[in-house]
Amino acid sequence: MSETNSYWMAVIGAGPAGLFGARELANQGARVVIFNRDIKPGGLAEYGVYPDKHKMKEGFRKQFRQALANDNLTYYSNVKVGAAGDLTLDDLRSLGFQAILVTVGAQNEKLLGLPGEDLAGVYHSKPVVLAYNKLPPFDQQKFRFGKHCAIIGAGNVMLDLAYYFIHDIRAEEVIAVVRRGPAEVNFTKEEMTRTIANLDLEAFEAEMQRVTPALLAINQDPQLGRHKVLDALPKAEPKFGNTRFRFEFLTSPVQMIGENGVVKQMEVEDNILTLKDGVPRPKGSGHRRTLDVDTVIFSIGDKVDTSFGLPSDSNEFIKNPSPRYPIDGLSYEAFDPNSGAVIPDVFIGGWARKASEGLVGYARKDGINASKAVWQYLQTLQPTVPNLEGVAAKMKELKKPVVTKDDIKKLEAVEAAEAQKRGLEEFKFVSNEEMLQAMGLTITA
Repeated sequence: MSETNSYWMAVIGAGPAGLFGARELANQGARVVIFNRDIKPGGLAEYGVYPDKHKMKEGFRKQFRQALANDNLTYYSNVKVGAAGDLTLDDLRSLGFQAILVTVGAQNEKLLGLPGEDLAGVYHSKPVVLAYNKLPPFDQQKFRFGKHCAIIGAGNVMLDLAYYFIHDIRAEEVIAVVRRGPAEVNFTKEEMTRTIANLDLEAFEAEMQRVTPALLAINQDPQLGRHKVLDALPKAEPKFGNTRFRFEFLTSPVQMIGENGVVKQMEVEDNILTLKDGVPRPKGSGHRRTLDVDTVIFSIGDKVDTSFGLPSDSNEFIKNPSPRYPIDGLSYEAFDPNSGAVIPDVFIGGWARKASEGLVGYARKDGINASKAVWQYLQTLQPTVPNLEGVAAKMKELKKPVVTKDDIKKLEAVEAAEAQKRGLEEFKFVSNEEMLQAMGLTITA
């Protein structure tokens, strides 16, 4: 049966932005091929949500299965697209794709370039989160975790890490180091309910007293911050173990201090607050002190993979400053500043467009909005004959196992059966090799 003419799209990445963006385009009648680096679909909805949130994760998976069930949508995974990948953007163009939607997320780690970042015991949050969520090959990485952990950040990922160090590592102390004030924390009350029972309330009140002069200096009511943190108390989950959880507000890391290559202390600087356009901003006071820690985790966001093959700046791929197809006033179009021109057939969505912005719901919305921009662009072109056979032949040329939608169904069935056999809520194979073997795919050298 020959293919009828339709718009012919490639989507790179199968997280929420890619899957929902692809679904929207497929629902419009476009033929869409998703290429995914990881074997499983889901991205950070699969590998970024805390492992024990089974109901939430299964809800996401159900939506992803529904999206992939669309007959206009083809899925190939264990395939890396990028300048040094299995396929380049030009390879996709040569296969006839009329437009490419890049939703690869923010794969690289954002650090501050501080002295001591290379010490043992100092990590970025991304490999830690991906490891405890069993994403190969991160799950094979060895970490040196101690009993006194400082987590730099004030978002939901910081709280997930605090929960991990309380429940799994069973640290003696977890310190959230926050460069802003308590009113500017970014985590939700719902996330705080999981950790607040371990909060040292006496230390929290002492910390509030310490930073209150800085809050009053910009006429900020200290009760704003107190409520941001403590409003989770009425629905607190039961306390686990004896880990002491506390905050260091208006505090910025300066350097990590080590002994024999292992972190032992972190030097920090106390901040004051200033107002810029009415928004509180932290500013160093010059006063420094040290915290005794043997683990430091930076949870300050991520940045895109600069080796992917698209121009980037300030942790993100560069967008067209004067978009042809703006959605809600935002640009989803890749842009080359060297030529000063838009890259006409490449669009960007999700964390690839705005690194570390929002949770799964935001990524879903951004992927859908990106698909709207793509659809407007496609309307300027004539439908074509989708080159499905050419893509399938290209996959065979890769000389590696390439995973399809049917393979994913097999994997899900095998893992579900293994979970039932072991009496677990969930079971995951911990390596790509095991997953490929479970699907009956040949592993080549």
